[in-house]
Amino acid sequence: MTIPFWCVVIVALIPYLLAGTGLYFRITQLGGWDNDNPRTQYAQLEGAGWRVWAAQLNAWEALGLFTAVVVIAHLAGADPDKSAIAAVVFVVTRVLHPVLYAANLATLRSVTVTTGLLSCAYLVYLAANTGLA
Repeated sequence: MTIPFWCVVIVALIPYLLAGTGLYFRITQLGGWDNDNPRTQYAQLEGAGWRVWAAQLNAWEALGLFTAVVVIAHLAGADPDKSAIAAVVFVVTRVLHPVLYAANLATLRSVTVTTGLLSCAYLVYLAANTGLA
């Protein structure tokens, strides 16, 4: 399996790790968890707990985009070394994102998200320019 595909696996695990972190905040802030109405309970969180929940939602959104561009680059035969670098950069941004979100560092979080989006755009660029001189 290629490095970009391993990166997809890592990025796919992030929302689940954030769900566990969110459970911690639900227990500590709200005294337990409501498994019947978890989204309603998440909406009651405040501060870092709410931001972790928002980061989890964003992680699910990012997973779809990243998976698509990795598959596109792979099917197009994009340069594997350059694709691997772009994929690793994306993973780094996705690991940093919830940390910065929870810490309420909005500007750094936005820079991180933008960097991740640029790495996805670069994967598409590599795919589009495969075989061109």
